[in-house]
Amino acid sequence: MKHLQLNVAQRVATVTLNRPDVRNAFNDEVIAEVTEVFNTLGTRDDVRCIVLAANGSAFCAGADLNWMRSMADYSRAQNLADAGRLAAMMRTVYECPKPTIARIQGDVYAGGTGLVAACDVAVAVDSAYFCLSEVKLGLLPSTISPYVIRAMGARAAHRYFLTAERFNALEALRIGFVHEVVSGDALDSKVAELSMALVNAGPEAMRLCKKLVQDVAGQDITPELVNMTIASIADVRVSAEGREGLQSFLQKRKPNWLPHA
Repeated sequence: MKHLQLNVAQRVATVTLNRPDVRNAFNDEVIAEVTEVFNTLGTRDDVRCIVLAANGSAFCAGADLNWMRSMADYSRAQNLADAGRLAAMMRTVYECPKPTIARIQGDVYAGGTGLVAACDVAVAVDSAYFCLSEVKLGLLPSTISPYVIRAMGARAAHRYFLTAERFNALEALRIGFVHEVVSGDALDSKVAELSMALVNAGPEAMRLCKKLVQDVAGQDITPELVNMTIASIADVRVSAEGREGLQSFLQKRKPNWLPHA
């Protein structure tokens, strides 16, 4: 890969954005690489969780300026195709069967906020700033909006989509956009702690639990939704992993998805 680094160790895959000279801004090549690597990692049995990280001072500054210049004269059809590829990348990260953690070591702007929002868990350093800057350019954060609004809520999105204000990591924590804010020297230990929690859980249960949140969030509590949840737990209880998890708990031993001494 040209713009990403990939490392897999102890069942944790770390995907690192590696364009520090342009603040890890993305272009069509980055979008294609991120889409491909998350699709691939989602199917790997040796991967239990994925950390999305970045090199340099910024996590992701959104769209690359040179890429934006090349789009200036695009037709509507070309813009539709281009936006479709960006939307596909966001959806691939969001729907990846493996749980994901955003390791935010620096500032996050525009489309970069979509990558953070598409991850299941987000941990930021206390010095990071966030900004949804699209309206300053007469644009909209359209393709990232399904994920960002889910992450920060509609009320916060009204403010930050419209004002394009920069907000700091503590504000991101307050509105629920990130889950943890830590000092720079504590970032890796917090990410490792969360990764270990994910690695130790039942892999199929995590996949189903992730989908459960996506299916249930924001839905009316209808009889159909209740019946879906009833069927979901019933199916898991009779699954091989569900039976193994319960038996290992009752027998006070490690489940078979964990390494044994």
